Amino acid sequence: MSLDEWILALHVLSAFAYVAGMIVFWVLVVAVRRTDTPDETIRMGPIVKVGNAATGIGAGGTIVFGIWLAFSYGDYDIWDPWIIAALVLWVVAAGIGARTGKEYTAGMDMAKELQAAGQSGSSAELLAINRTQRGLFLHAAGSVVVLLILIDMIWKPGA
Repeated sequence: MSLDEWILALHVLSAFAYVAGMIVFWVLVVAVRRTDTPDETIRMGPIVKVGNAATGIGAGGTIVFGIWLAFSYGDYDIWDPWIIAALVLWVVAAGIGARTGKEYTAGMDMAKELQAAGQSGSSAELLAINRTQRGLFLHAAGSVVVLLILIDMIWKPGA
């Protein structure tokens, strides 16, 4: 295998990691909507770390290896419209992902505050924060953008 073939394999593997991270967060979004106690909310922390790692490694790998391929692979150029579209969509997805993280971190922060204050029972306010409609909308929008990146990468419109 050539170096470009290895880089392409790593690029595709990174895309799988990115999508897997997004799926982990969908599972968490659904699970946290029923969570109203600090302990249950905090218990999701390790899974959040797995999702963050998969998404971070996936997003980082796709952009690094993708740009490498755009310069290295003979059939593609960085200024090809489908590559520019992918880069723009990647930046949009990253921005949406950061905002989504802030929305759901608010619930984790409140759960830690409640736990530190000795409150372990149900909290209507924590449940309301965990059911953030804005976070749900942002994660759905981020998922659509990642899907658009995948469509762009598979069919390469304008190539």
